Amino acid sequence: MLNKMKLPGLFLGRFQPFHNGHLHALKEIFQKEEKLIIVIGSAQASYTPNNPFSASERFQMIDGVLEEIEIPCSRYWIVPVPDIHNYPRWVSHVKQFVPPFGMFYTGSDTSAKLFQDHGVPVSRISLFEKPLYSGKEVRRRMIAGEEWQPVVPQIVAKLIERFDGVERIKSLND
Repeated sequence: MLNKMKLPGLFLGRFQPFHNGHLHALKEIFQKEEKLIIVIGSAQASYTPNNPFSASERFQMIDGVLEEIEIPCSRYWIVPVPDIHNYPRWVSHVKQFVPPFGMFYTGSDTSAKLFQDHGVPVSRISLFEKPLYSGKEVRRRMIAGEEWQPVVPQIVAKLIERFDGVERIKSLND
C-alpha cells in the first residue's frame, strides 16, 4: 500500500556502482512511496578507488534502472549531494539540496541515528544479501577479473562497459 503523504520519501547512497542490493531497496521503497528523492551521496567524488564513477555516471545508472523497471520519472528525483565529512552538520547539509521529504529510508545504523536525531522519521530497509550486493564487492570482482555482471542490473553492466569502468577501476587500484 502506497504512502498517501504529500511529502516524498528519501533514499541515499553512493551507488559506486548501482547494484542489485540498491535495486531491491528501491523496489521495496516504491511499494510504500508514491514519490521518492534519491540522493547520490559523495557526489563530488570520482576517479578514486572507492568512488570510481562520477555523479553523472551514477545518475545514468539509477535513471536507466528505474526506466527498465518501469518506474515513471514523475515518481522520483535524483539529486547529487557532495559530502562534507561532518556528521553533526550532515543532515542539515542534505536538506539544503533536496525538496522537503517525509520518511528517510536506510539500511545504515549511522544514517538512521543521524536523521532520527534531526527529528526525521526513519524506516529501516533490509540489506539484500549483504555483503554479496555491495559496491565494494562489485569493485573487488572487477579488479580480480571475476564475474561482476550478475551482481548489477543488466543496464548498469552495459553502462559500466560504455564508461570503460572496469579498466578505470583496475587502473585506480594499481
